[in-house]
Amino acid sequence: MIWTVYLSGEIHTDWRERIQAGCAELELPVEFVSPNTDHDSSDAAGDHLGTEENPFWRDHKSSKVNAIRTKNLIESANIGVVRFGSQYKQWNAAFDAGYLAALDTPYITLHDADIIHPLKEVDAAAMAWAQEPEQVVEILRYVTQGK
Repeated sequence: MIWTVYLSGEIHTDWRERIQAGCAELELPVEFVSPNTDHDSSDAAGDHLGTEENPFWRDHKSSKVNAIRTKNLIESANIGVVRFGSQYKQWNAAFDAGYLAALDTPYITLHDADIIHPLKEVDAAAMAWAQEPEQVVEILRYVTQGK
């Protein structure tokens, strides 16, 4: 079985690359999918539908276009990894975690200890909490190979 792993969350560090490299090194049977991680193109996803004077409606249109991708990728995932960085509030990642939980798709949260409290509900629904990408790799190794 090839496991599909949905990588959600902050876009300012190399956590995705570290997980992907670690899994490739171990030759784990995983494929990775994620939302659009290019901030500018994500914000502009709905711009081709017409210019908006009010930034709310620009964001609204782009979030709906982005949701076409996100919903399908989450629904096809076997497991999710949801990364919360300390520098920015990743509301979209919290939404992804909630959607994964609603679909009963197991997910791992990845964040530092200093934001445990604000993420208590998100962590409570997670199957594991990791602080480093390499810990996620070890979890993926176990669930895909049983060792």
